[in-house]
Parts: sequence; C-alpha cells; structure tokens
Amino acid sequence: MNSGTAEHTGGPAEGDTLDAGAGGLLRQPKAVWATAGASVVAFMGIGLVDPILPSIAKGLDATAGQVSLLFTSYFLITAVAMLVTGFVSSRIGGRRTLLLGLALVVVFAGLSGTSGSVGELVGFRAGWGLGNALFVSTALAVIVGAAAGGSAAAILLYESALGLGMACGPPLGALLGDASWRYPFFGTAVLMAIGFLCITAFLKEQPKPARKTGLLDPIKALGHGGLASAAASAFFYNYTFFTVLAFTPFVLNMSPYKSGAVFFAWGLLLAVFSVLVAPRLQARFGSLKVLGGSLVLLAADVLVLGYGSHTTAVVCTILSGAFIGVNNTVYTELALGVSDAPRPVASAGYNFVRWFAAAAAPFFAPKIEEWTDIHIPFVVAAVTAVLGALVVLVRRKSLTHEAEELETRHATEDSVAVFAN
Repeated sequence: MNSGTAEHTGGPAEGDTLDAGAGGLLRQPKAVWATAGASVVAFMGIGLVDPILPSIAKGLDATAGQVSLLFTSYFLITAVAMLVTGFVSSRIGGRRTLLLGLALVVVFAGLSGTSGSVGELVGFRAGWGLGNALFVSTALAVIVGAAAGGSAAAILLYESALGLGMACGPPLGALLGDASWRYPFFGTAVLMAIGFLCITAFLKEQPKPARKTGLLDPIKALGHGGLASAAASAFFYNYTFFTVLAFTPFVLNMSPYKSGAVFFAWGLLLAVFSVLVAPRLQARFGSLKVLGGSLVLLAADVLVLGYGSHTTAVVCTILSGAFIGVNNTVYTELALGVSDAPRPVASAGYNFVRWFAAAAAPFFAPKIEEWTDIHIPFVVAAVTAVLGALVVLVRRKSLTHEAEELETRHATEDSVAVFAN
C-alpha cells in the first residue's frame, strides 16, 4: 500500500473546498471520496471469492489446492507489480495510473466470470492482480496527498476503505454466488467500472514528481534496517492472515450465505479495530508493544481455530478480524514512517516483500493438509505469527529509534501539505 505526500501526488483537485484546519476524517474533497470509494470496491475483490471457493471448486471440478491458486496468482502478480507501480505513476501521473488499474480490473474480473477451467480463472485473476496493484498502490498516495489533516487522517480513511471492502466483499460474493459462482466476478467488473467513472469525473490530474522512480528503487529502499525489519515481520504476519482468508472457507465448509456472514462479521471487526481501536491502543501502549501483543494473540487464535470444534472455528475466524485490523494499521504506519526513502518508494519495497507471503499461504496451506492433516496448516500459521512478533522484538531498536528520528520530518511534511492545500 503505497503512500506519499503532496510533494509526490499533488493537492486536491482544483475547485474542491478544503478546510485545512479541520483535519476531520469525514471532511474531505470530492477527489478523496471518489478514490476511497473505488478503493472499497478494490478491497471487496479480495474477500469476494471467499464464500464461493467451494462453489468454484465444484463448478470447475477442481480441488481445494487448485482453487486456492486464485489467491496465489493474484498476490504473486501484485507483489511483483509493486516494483512497477511507482515507475509507471511517476511517468504518467497518479490519475492515469488509477484509471489504468481500474480498466485492467474491469476487463479481467469480467473475463474471470467467463472461465471454462480453473486454469483460465487463475490466469485471469493474475491480470486482475496487476490492475489492482496499479490502483491500490497509487490510491493511498493520492489520498495522502489530497486529504485534509495530513497522513494520519489519510491512513485512517484508507484503512476504513480497506475494512469496509473486506467486510462487504464476502456477503456480496455470497449473494451473487448463490445463483452462480460467475456472478460475483461480473458484479465486481460493474462496480469497478462505476469507480472508473467516478475517478474520471472527480479527480483531476496530479502533478508528476520531480524525480522519476526507478524499477529498482523499492529494492534499494529495503537496504534500510528499519524498513527491512518491518517488511520481514509483515511477511510472516501475512502468511497467517491469508491462511485464515484463503484456507478457512474449506475448513468451515459452509453454504455461501453462511460463509459470507462469517466473513462479513470478520470484516466488520477488522474495520472497527483498524480505524477505532488500533490508534487508541497505540497512544496508550506504543506501536511496537501493540503489534507484538496482537501478533501473539493472533497466533493463539488460529491455533484454537485449527483444533477447536466447528463452532469454535467460526468464532475464532471472526475474532481474528480484530487482531488483523490492529496489525494492518500498525504495519502501514511503520512502513510509512520508519524509512528515510520517499514514502511511495518505501511502501512499494515493503509491499513487494509482504505480498509474497499472501501468495504463498493459499498455495501451501492445502498442500500441508494433504501431507499431514487439517490441523497442521493452522499450526504453521500460528508459528509464522509468532515469528513476526519475534522480528519486532529483536529489531525493536531499529524500528523505534529510526522512526522517532523521522517523526518530526514527516510531521513537517504533512503540515506543509495541509497548508499548501
């Protein structure tokens, strides 16, 4: 999830009314709301397939492992595309990059609904992942550059879009998927086409950055100890996150409606804890203590999920949304604040690392089940969450001290951006 300041993305669209002193989450220009709205739909596309994974397997005569590749191909392309997004947006501008990403999602989401085999569907999801990477990585940069209240308000607004999208995706997938597993893909294509029109209407072209981003800049940014530590911890965490998201629906083995309801509740907790609870916990205990504690609790939760009864598994799946919501917010802030690299570049490097775990978990979890039993994938997920916490513990000085040194500089950048807007 890339970010940036006004220096990189420009201010709000000309003609928008912006109260620079408000800093309120809800008092934003139309360009920000249009981008955030399209972001909701983009994140809906991640959870959309959750309740219909068993239906897709049945409809295409595929195994759980084959269907899980829908996530693997999607996030593998997303990870690699992180090296490209800054290169593209710094040359054609933020608005055009957003529109290019949306157009690709519309095309490949529509094609996904026409798939005649699981191989075709996996391939179309890869194209969808490229479009989503271009859009999502640029959307936060645009929101940060145009939002009232600086990066703090922008991150909360973006996390709100993420949580809302993750919450709404599963019930929408269940509603449309009850008639046919193909309909959720067509529905996403329509919604993203609406987002394309909104961006076209309300977001004017953003100024291009003075310095163009190179393809290897995100990799070079990972040479910074603090950013590399945040990325390594997030890599382990994302393996746990996407084991829950991609593998649990097969374990629960519920109807699309029931599975959609479970992940809707999961998404609501994710949204509430990422936007409302995480900032309060950070203010009281500090980011690293909150992150370490949340990762350990997530590990315990997925372990109980794997060994508990069906009812226990449902409860633990929903509860995991709370820990995931807290982690998402803290990791995003760490990635944006710990490095001396430009925020979009640092965030691209961070996302390049962590999305590989999102691609790995859906592939390995079913394989591990085949090699062992249904419990062990969750044991592995619990271990990776603990490893993420250990990275935070071992590298806490790098994550804390270097972030504190940059805090004043980023606060000054945000103040300048608000004043300029």
